[in-house]
Amino acid sequence: MSRRLRTPLIASLLAAACVGAGGGALLYSAFGSNGSTTIVRPVTVKDTQPASNAPLSVNAIYRNNFKGVVEIVVTTSSSGGFGGSGSSQAEGSGWVYDADGDIVTNQHVVDGANSIKVTFWNGKTYNAHVVGTDASTDLAVIKVDAPASVIHPLQVGDSSALQVGDGVVAIGSPFGLQETVTSGIVSALHRTMTSPSNFTISDSIQTDAAINHGNSGGPLLNTAGEVVGVNSQIRSDSGGNEGVGFAIPSNTVRSVVTQLISTGKAQHAFLGVTIDSTASNALIAGVRPGTPAASAGLKKGDVVTSLGGKKISNPDELASVINSYKPGDTVKVTYERSGQSHSVQVKLATRPS
Repeated sequence: MSRRLRTPLIASLLAAACVGAGGGALLYSAFGSNGSTTIVRPVTVKDTQPASNAPLSVNAIYRNNFKGVVEIVVTTSSSGGFGGSGSSQAEGSGWVYDADGDIVTNQHVVDGANSIKVTFWNGKTYNAHVVGTDASTDLAVIKVDAPASVIHPLQVGDSSALQVGDGVVAIGSPFGLQETVTSGIVSALHRTMTSPSNFTISDSIQTDAAINHGNSGGPLLNTAGEVVGVNSQIRSDSGGNEGVGFAIPSNTVRSVVTQLISTGKAQHAFLGVTIDSTASNALIAGVRPGTPAASAGLKKGDVVTSLGGKKISNPDELASVINSYKPGDTVKVTYERSGQSHSVQVKLATRPS
């Protein structure tokens, strides 16, 4: 089940049902929805520095990072009735990646943008332009030409070091309420999300920190105050926060953003199979024609057991291992067919858009 949610003022894109979810629950992007105007005034907050390696309080994490979180307002063209046309506005969140003014957000936040405005911690607003986007991971980089005094890059952490139960903090602009902080824990790891281009975003972080429309693109921080994820989706019956949010892991963010800043686009390795999400193993549900998998002779019903020497036990592991390679890499794929084990060398291609 999938659904796209769009409101008069703010567009909320990318709604997809969780794999195996029941009860009609939906995944919504945490992109903004607000039917009224909210005036946000700058608040004076004193900077603090951690005294030790002990976990920081939510207050300290906020004080150390709020200047690096921004509100993003996007204007897009829209078609009206009777051949008319107009424009609509949508809003989300983002965070400063480097001292050059590069800002990370979700691809669905800036998709189709005619103009982008970024509001910083001090209330100042600047125009921004898109550096690059990657729909397959729902990440984008935009850039502002703003004074160095307002640019405060955030520190990117290691998402692979997270454990279930670790504390996390989200900062963003839910419903246009800029510089909102919420806290919670890592509820689960290695979840999957469906990207705007229908590819799997593996190793996603599940959290109960409150994430709502407008939080899309904002940072999820660990207790050291490092960015470990980019808030992107929520699972909800109502469309609002119900304690199940998802973030793109920072290790994926670092890899993709580096490419976007360098070349304006990101490349990902591609095998060319779809996997049965209801199976307990990596059961191939389909093979796309003209792909490396098709050329290697893989077929529907085969079960992938290893790739590149790494054991594969489920669909998530297969996606994660493929993502660890680059287009053009040649890997050994071992699979089972009719109870017999087979191996084949496969040259991975570039994931299509």
